[in-house]
Amino acid sequence: MDDYRLLSPTESAYDKVTISSDRTGARLCGVNAYGIAAIPILIWAYLLLGRGQFWRVTADGIAPPPAAAARHVVVVMPARNEVPVIGAAVTSLARQAFNGLIQLIVIDDGSTDGTAEAARAAARAAGALARFTLLQGATLPSGWTGKLWALAQGVAAADKLGADYLLFSDADICHEPASVASLVADAEAHDRDLVSRMVKLSTATRAERLLIPAFVFFFFKLYPPAWVADPRRKLAAAAGGCILIRPEALARAGGLQAIRSHIIDDCALARAVKNSGGRIALELAADTTSLRSYRSFGEIGAMISRTAFAQLRHSYLLLAATLLGLFLTYLLPAGLLFCGDAPLVCLGLAALLLMSLCYLPMVRFYGLSAFRSLCLPLIALFYTGALIHSAVQYARGSGGKWKGRVQDA
Repeated sequence: MDDYRLLSPTESAYDKVTISSDRTGARLCGVNAYGIAAIPILIWAYLLLGRGQFWRVTADGIAPPPAAAARHVVVVMPARNEVPVIGAAVTSLARQAFNGLIQLIVIDDGSTDGTAEAARAAARAAGALARFTLLQGATLPSGWTGKLWALAQGVAAADKLGADYLLFSDADICHEPASVASLVADAEAHDRDLVSRMVKLSTATRAERLLIPAFVFFFFKLYPPAWVADPRRKLAAAAGGCILIRPEALARAGGLQAIRSHIIDDCALARAVKNSGGRIALELAADTTSLRSYRSFGEIGAMISRTAFAQLRHSYLLLAATLLGLFLTYLLPAGLLFCGDAPLVCLGLAALLLMSLCYLPMVRFYGLSAFRSLCLPLIALFYTGALIHSAVQYARGSGGKWKGRVQDA
């Protein structure tokens, strides 16, 4: 009845409508909005406490002692138009402090910029020509991705060398001097068949400083390292730039032939090894670094878009669910700050606080200001756009484009 009382001399009809509207909104808030606004808090509480502590940054910075017995490692490095970086990558591997033998195989995958010559020159300058092999990649057959086909040719050559381990290393990765010793010691100490390191990515440009730490954060959120290493869990992942693997484990998993069409080849390989009974590990490297730089937001967006829809198994249903999840997890908390309702603002702030607590260790790992831990909603909006773009590109038949090749169509 209170809504129908007579207006006071100082109360206008507009004020009356506003009062009624606010009360109706409050009732709706009580039933729906407050419950929805609490969802991000529950999500972030789970991520903070129940997702394998993925947010904890435990980077490999000091190499463990080398393995007691000398080991033979063959590095297999696919390369396609990598002149700016391959020299440093080859040099870093040729000059490893290692109690054993390291041989390098570089597969020139149809480069047109002098990549092969740059790799050979680097091996010569490092005094490693006797341990260096350069292969000219054969024509890409149907059903293979370019990188996996190049790796397969390198593995075939490595089979003749009798290696204890293969190291799949991208042509843009600069290894610290103890990197190979650390990888081998890790594999031997924990009886692991595959050890992968997420190398430290470049944050030289403004776009990289905003978006790259989040890329690693999102990857570990999908694949918590503790769960990847747990043989009781099916979850498996690897970072393709740096993967040490036992040849027998690769053969037991069906070889690269078994995953030849997978555009997310690193995770597919880790999954195949783990499913075949192998023990695996995914770690974060502090000193081994990527030399590849992304100069603009567009370049990073293209990098994300290349594999984003493939990660969802090309399912538009999963795409819709993921977009809803991104909205509830990252965008809704920021939006609540502007709703004008004090309890909703508080719920939004609580979710943002939990979000920032999760993200802060990765921001610190990259040596950036703690303020950047507050930027996840904005970053998530960018990644949402890249995900939608990935689905659109796939629908157009041009998904997974990388260095002139469409690999996900």
